[in-house]
Order: sequence, then structure tokens, then C-alpha cells
Amino acid sequence: MKEDKDQKIHVLWCFKQKRGIKLEEQNNTLCDVYIKKSKSSLNMLESAAEKDEIDWISTTAYYARYFAFYALLQKCGIKSEIHDCTISLMHFLFVDEELIEGHFYNELQLAKELRVDAQYYPTQEIDLDKLKKDSETAKSFVLNMEEVIEKITEEQINMIRDKLNNTRHLKE
Repeated sequence: MKEDKDQKIHVLWCFKQKRGIKLEEQNNTLCDVYIKKSKSSLNMLESAAEKDEIDWISTTAYYARYFAFYALLQKCGIKSEIHDCTISLMHFLFVDEELIEGHFYNELQLAKELRVDAQYYPTQEIDLDKLKKDSETAKSFVLNMEEVIEKITEEQINMIRDKLNNTRHLKE
């Protein structure tokens, strides 16, 4: 229960940020664009993995997932330019409502941590095997997000938007 409350508090904080969470019109065109960006990241991930390019493995594995999930948000008419807010939305709106399995949220979190470590702590030793293992699941993550996008109903989208809209009006 504490995690649910923490997620809600974080989502509330995100609404107050200039580039935080916003409800907008549903946008299938942007949804398609972000899926293409996700697949482009997967293509680059393959190349980076072949060459053991640690920085680019971590970056492309993360962005492949991030863009795929962001495509789902666009399908639902939700915008968020703060990555931590976007990731919180995955748990708060989709895992909690059992539209996405929890391990996908954990995967996205781990991918972000690996990218941050490679980008901001370049003197630390990066476990290439751990990184490659993480990158191998990026494709299934993207495929799963595409499946959710394909199967989500207007009723489910309205439920998600209502939950988000109702949360926005709560006090911390």
C-alpha cells in the first residue's frame, strides 16, 4: 500500500511541474511516431551490442522501451516530458489497473538506472553481461507495448484518463 501512496504523491507532484503530466487529446499519429522511434532504437541497439558499445547499449535499450511506453501514453492522450513522471505513470495507471504486468515496469526502471549509470558515472565499472542481458529483453518489452496499444479499448482509456484526472484534483 505504501508504494501506491508514494506513486500517487509523485503523480501529483508531476502535475505541478511545467513539463510534467498533462492530459491532451488522444493522438494515434504520435503513437505511431513513437513506435517507429522505439523500433529505430532497437535497430541501433543491435548494432551497439555487436560492437560492445556500453554507452549506446544502455541508451538504446532504455529509449526503445521508453518510446514504446510513451506511444501508449499518446494513444491515451497523456503527455509527460519528465522521465521519472512518465515511468511513474506506467505503474500508477497501467500496472495498478492490471493492463501491464509489473515486471515491465521493473524492466523500464532498471534500463533507466543502467543508462544513468553509464552516462553520469563513466568511471564506474559497468557489468557488460548485465547490460547485454537487460538489452535482450528490450524487444519483448516493445512487442508487449505494441500489443497493449492494439488491444486497449476506449473504455479502458477513459478509465485511465478519469483516474489521472481525479488524482490531479486531490490534495497531497
